[in-house]
Amino acid sequence: MQKPEPLYRQPNGRERLRQSRRIAFERLRCCSLCPRDCRVNRLEGETGFCRTGERAWLSSYSPHFGEESPLVGQGGSGTLFFTHCNLRCNFCQNYDISHEGAGTPLTKEQLAACMMDLQQAGCHNINFVTPSHVVPQILAAVETAVERGLRLPLVFNTSAYDRPETLRLLEGIVDIYMPDFKFWDPETALATCEASDYPEVARKALVEMHRQVGDLVVGEDGIAQRGVLLRHLVMPGGVDETRHIMRFVARQISASTYVNIMPQYRPCGQAAELAITARTLTAQDYRDAVAAARREGLHRLDERRKSFLLW
Repeated sequence: MQKPEPLYRQPNGRERLRQSRRIAFERLRCCSLCPRDCRVNRLEGETGFCRTGERAWLSSYSPHFGEESPLVGQGGSGTLFFTHCNLRCNFCQNYDISHEGAGTPLTKEQLAACMMDLQQAGCHNINFVTPSHVVPQILAAVETAVERGLRLPLVFNTSAYDRPETLRLLEGIVDIYMPDFKFWDPETALATCEASDYPEVARKALVEMHRQVGDLVVGEDGIAQRGVLLRHLVMPGGVDETRHIMRFVARQISASTYVNIMPQYRPCGQAAELAITARTLTAQDYRDAVAAARREGLHRLDERRKSFLLW
């Protein structure tokens, strides 16, 4: 069976790209792309919470084999790791990238060249990691890459701290949304990310993502084609928050949502400064999280072998 074309290559796809890119760049003049709502003029070099001006910064790009199996296949997921972040969790495992700014500012032509390199390398998709603050730059680069022959599905790999208004600019362009719905309790989000509105924002974002692309569709080759692939990073002692998140997903999104319950939490960055983030995850924490998801009726759980740091 022939694979479906990516959304941006379907009828009117290029026009959608052009229009969305234009609107997105206009929003940079008084930036309201994400819930931080900094209102700085990024086109004039001003920066807000994400510390990013007109150009997107890239930390690295490469075929990646550590993602979920529907993304990786044999050729890997073509990841582009963007520098800086609009959430900046205190425990981030990529602290040097998200907090310290390790990376290089690139033009749209350079970003497009990265995408073409990944396609040439045999990757199954283009995976934008931490993309929320650079949506306009991504759209411009994709537009350029399409002119050069890009044909891979696009993955929006996000913390879920996304405005629906910005996500709607990606409708008909992004094939796979991969949000990490981390916290249910506003107090946890405030303490770790200075974003007490995170749970509400993430719920609205997930509803919009699912409206656009639906449940994850996987081809006969086992490779994801379109839909939502939800991640949930299990926090130490956070099973109550996991239960609430999984109940929301099962009842308000879809019980057929593909979910990766992730056990790789470890204290990084400034995690040691807070009691709730200072310890590692245990195997029991993870087992409790998986059991909670199953009790809430979710049945498409990522089954890769997990490893743990025990204490």
